[in-house]
Amino acid sequence: MSAGAQLTVTDKRRAARHPVDYKVIAEHRQLGDVHLHIVNISAQGFMAQGELGLERGERLVMRLPVIGRIEAHLIWAHEGRAGFQFERIIRIDDFLKLVDNLQPNPRLRPRR
Repeated sequence: MSAGAQLTVTDKRRAARHPVDYKVIAEHRQLGDVHLHIVNISAQGFMAQGELGLERGERLVMRLPVIGRIEAHLIWAHEGRAGFQFERIIRIDDFLKLVDNLQPNPRLRPRR
C-alpha cells in the first residue's frame, strides 16, 4: 500500500485534541487483531502510542464507545507514535459523549 489511502476528509491535524488513556483491539485485514493505546482523540482522528508495524495508508476497524464500529487510516508513524484519521468526522454531540466516556478526569473533558 505504498500509494496511501485516498481520504475524502480534509486534513484537520490542528483540530482540538483531548487527552485519553484508552486501549482497544482493532482489526486489520491481514494482521488480524492489533492492540492500540489511544492517547489523544479528536472528531477527525486519534494518536496511538506503541510500535504497530503498519505503513501509511493502512486501515484498521475498531469499536469505540458511543460511536460503534469505525474505520481509521494510518496517516503518520514516528518513534512509537502513530496518527490515524477516521473515515468520517464524528458528529460533535457524539464526540462529546465519547470523550466523557474515555476521559475519567472531568477537568480534562471538553467544555460545553
